[in-house]
Amino acid sequence: MAENLISLKIIAPDRVFYENDVEFVEFNTTEGIIGVYPRHIPTTVVIAPGVLKIRENGEEKIAALHSGFAQILGDSIVILAESVEWPEEIDVHRAEEAKIRAERRIKDTASDMDRAELALKRSIVRLQLKR
Repeated sequence: MAENLISLKIIAPDRVFYENDVEFVEFNTTEGIIGVYPRHIPTTVVIAPGVLKIRENGEEKIAALHSGFAQILGDSIVILAESVEWPEEIDVHRAEEAKIRAERRIKDTASDMDRAELALKRSIVRLQLKR
């Protein structure tokens, strides 16, 4: 691996979503957005719903990364994702319906607010990638 690259592996429950050497990775954590270049300080973070950006060969790839954990070492990143999707895998109609359901649950004070807010965040991320 070249000195200016970092190994990225993204594992979802049903597949190895992505695996390659990349120049840069950016994603949301529970503490905010993190950008990772080669030789990053070792750390482990909790992933929050958001857009995953991968810079490979000077081009940017994006995906919807919903939750999970990331282990960052100086020369590698391993993301264990609960859910991750490329834009072409997103069903816009389904995401819009999920957004409406989540918004209704948030208005209903008897519902599980944390679950409803997470569902809303996930649907918004999906819709951001498709627009």
